[in-house]
Amino acid sequence: MRGSKLFLFLEGLICIAILPRLFTGCVGGELSESESFFKFISAVDSQNVLRIGWNGNLPHPCSYNLKGIKCNLHATNIVGIRLENMNLSGIIDAESLCKLRHLRVVSLAKNLIQGRIPNSISNCRRLTYLNLSSNLLSGAVPLALTKLKHLKTLDISNNHFAGTSPDNFKQEIKYFDKYVVETSSSEINRASTVEARGLEDTQPPSVHNMSEHGEKRHWFRNWMTIIPLAAGIGLVVLIAYCMGKKSAQIARDREILKALQDSPSKSPPRVMDIEEVRPEVRRSELVFFVNENEKFKLDDLLEATADLRSQTICSSLFMVRLKNSAVYAVKRLKKLQVSMDEFSQTMRQIGNLKHPNILPLVCYNSTNEEKLLVYKYQSNGSLLSLLEAYIEGKRDFPWKLRLSIATGIAKGLDFIYQKSNEEKTIPHGNLKLSNILLNENEDPLISECGYSKFLDPKKTCLFSSNGYTAPEKTVSEQGDVFSFGVILLELLTGKTVEKTGIDLPKWVKAMVREEWTGEVFDKEVAKAGRQWAFPLLNVALKCVSNSPDDRPTMAEVLERIEEVVNGNDERDRDHSNSSFSSMESIPHDSCLLHTVIQENWDTPRSSY
Repeated sequence: MRGSKLFLFLEGLICIAILPRLFTGCVGGELSESESFFKFISAVDSQNVLRIGWNGNLPHPCSYNLKGIKCNLHATNIVGIRLENMNLSGIIDAESLCKLRHLRVVSLAKNLIQGRIPNSISNCRRLTYLNLSSNLLSGAVPLALTKLKHLKTLDISNNHFAGTSPDNFKQEIKYFDKYVVETSSSEINRASTVEARGLEDTQPPSVHNMSEHGEKRHWFRNWMTIIPLAAGIGLVVLIAYCMGKKSAQIARDREILKALQDSPSKSPPRVMDIEEVRPEVRRSELVFFVNENEKFKLDDLLEATADLRSQTICSSLFMVRLKNSAVYAVKRLKKLQVSMDEFSQTMRQIGNLKHPNILPLVCYNSTNEEKLLVYKYQSNGSLLSLLEAYIEGKRDFPWKLRLSIATGIAKGLDFIYQKSNEEKTIPHGNLKLSNILLNENEDPLISECGYSKFLDPKKTCLFSSNGYTAPEKTVSEQGDVFSFGVILLELLTGKTVEKTGIDLPKWVKAMVREEWTGEVFDKEVAKAGRQWAFPLLNVALKCVSNSPDDRPTMAEVLERIEEVVNGNDERDRDHSNSSFSSMESIPHDSCLLHTVIQENWDTPRSSY
């Protein structure tokens, strides 16, 4: 027994001695990529046009959203740098650039970058796309570019390279899928009148340090770093294996002893009894809800280029493009206090929600650390972006489209609550303009269904948009009805809650109370649907009642909205045969619009 304790004690000491060194190595690796990135930026942007400074304490560049910088799905490595037409006037620090080991795309076109293309560019071995066109680069075209074996696209045209390209270079680059070296032979041979004098021999500061011995010893330094790290990891794995084996043996011995004490006359415990104390091993896979031909592997997803679109305390949203050019939206959820079984059961229920106005869940992945939800990417954006574009005068947002979108959202929500009597309904819980996406026909799609039930209602990540949240702050049908009422008010008034922070229900009620109801409506609504906007306003005000008991169900809301839609269609048919003078009378009715709308289901137009 003492020997076992001594053995475990010695193992613990070894772990304590080894782990700090390994941890330092890991952190150092991340800081090394950060340092290399910011060093490259400081060289290429010598005038600090990008306003990206670094004092040695900034986190990894992927931890916050930098324009033109793309990272992988886990936001751990930079995979793309696109800084085109940014007025960058520095030089290319290829040594720092090539330390970004996962970098595949670099585009610095249409800038004022000077100096040579360093030979150390050959160390960027994973590059598949390089565009340095339309800059002030000078010197000879470097043969080092031919060593980039994975490079498919190269464009270094419209620069000031001296002489002609080496014959070896021309022989090598013909294997690229696409390349543009010079715009014409005359341009590359003539002396440029705008060439920057004295810059031809300019190199990044660290490139001179690499001359002669630097490149020869580069591989040696790498191996001197990798070998101790690999040895340390191997030792930890061996120790963990030994400790796990020892722990399992101790647990097995205790189980057998306990069974013998409980029943000394019986046989030793069954094998199943012993195995039950072992930890359960789970394999993480993608679970799909689409046809077989649309499926892909988890590795395909993790290796894809990911563009971070938004980030909160609880989640991150990425636009991910697979190698087959398929584009998906991936929601990454963190810190969910839920078992894998409960989460999987909920996601299967959500995945089976098939409705034209609900964004279908393509697949999900669940581990103890994080959850991934995958949807088809909608290029038309969200209802929020549509309304903002209208407010900025960039596009139209007519009454009929607003009415169609409101109807579609109501149908989708009604479907969620009427889907099945056998399964427990899962409220949405986070309904807002940015969660209503638009397909290619501008039909609304309710996104992010289901997972709000796993978020803590007391945390800001669930109720981050307080303008949509019911006073009781519960995830329920009545809470969703309140949020839908706010969306309806946004469509009628042309005001956005997410960006302005306005308490829209309070503002509308104040306008109604002061008998200025007609001033509530947006100009498009007032112009095309005056008398039909009032019953819709009644619906919205009923939905945003302070008491959940006073709010209608989604079925009742949908029924009333469909009445408005049918009435609007009948009006259009009637007016198509009416005279212009009869249509002219409608604006004069607007003097009657300044009337208090009671919070009931009676439409105000009935009193006019």
